[in-house]
Amino acid sequence: MLRISKLTDYATVLMAEMQSSLDEPRSATVLADQARLELPTTAKVLKILAKSGLVRSIRGVNGGYQLVRPAREISIAAIIRAMEGPIALTECGLEPGTCPREQDCSLRSNWRRIGATVEQALDAMTLADLAAPNSTTEDGHIAERNVDQRLKIVARNQA
Repeated sequence: MLRISKLTDYATVLMAEMQSSLDEPRSATVLADQARLELPTTAKVLKILAKSGLVRSIRGVNGGYQLVRPAREISIAAIIRAMEGPIALTECGLEPGTCPREQDCSLRSNWRRIGATVEQALDAMTLADLAAPNSTTEDGHIAERNVDQRLKIVARNQA
């Protein structure tokens, strides 16, 4: 199963909380309360996000953390890269020479192609897309949104 880490998940939650007030920095304590996360975990995630340049830390009495750019300009891939490093589904897709079977493997190029498609899909989806509430149709299905259209374009371009 492909899965992001809990810290990456928490990073998206914290950044979604910050998107509603671009002009007002929020303290780690306030963000932890709003996101219902422990303060030490929140502080750790915010430090990583600040180091990566996705959020800024503002010192002082009215300081705190805020997004550097609007949520519609921050891709989910950027958040994952900040928290976990380069995106790859297999080790050989990330760095050559990590697998002893690399020279004889007929699957490597296809795994790299799949990884590139996943990365493009994550690049196409923004924090604003992720944070937007889903609307549902009368029969209870999630209504198609703009992000679904972008993902379809990515898939067509890979075909």
